[in-house]
Amino acid sequence: MPVTDISHDLDTFTLTFTARFAAPVERVWQVYADPRQLEKVWGPPEYPATVVDHSLTPGGRVTYFMTGPEGEKFYGYWEVLEVEEPRYFRYRDGFADEDFTPSIELPVSDSTTTLTAVDGGTEAVFVTTYADREGLQTVLDMGVEEGSRSAIDQIDALVA
Repeated sequence: MPVTDISHDLDTFTLTFTARFAAPVERVWQVYADPRQLEKVWGPPEYPATVVDHSLTPGGRVTYFMTGPEGEKFYGYWEVLEVEEPRYFRYRDGFADEDFTPSIELPVSDSTTTLTAVDGGTEAVFVTTYADREGLQTVLDMGVEEGSRSAIDQIDALVA
């Protein structure tokens, strides 16, 4: 299993995943840079993603929806803030309405993905920070730890 650690801190409003992949940084980066590859790992297997728009550049936007087992759709977006290819990107991640208008009812996070070469592979650290304790608790209650773990764990097979 690629995920080696999951931690959350209700005092700093953060959720952190650490994972190791048996592929070079450049290969793992491509998973995020290519919308067709991103679809295969963004969301747990039971909720596959469809990427609608994809611009992994500062000021760019990524929009997507995940389709649940009963056919229900869950919409989301990234507002890309910083990119240092192939090792780092930071984005605002939020839930959205069907037309990708940001939802005001669910929390928005500031997310950072950092990829580092280690032992012939890649260590990835995913840090997500919410505005407050309630925002973090909301996504924890929604199952974000389990869902994110199963999503991240799909990357190994894709980059093999």
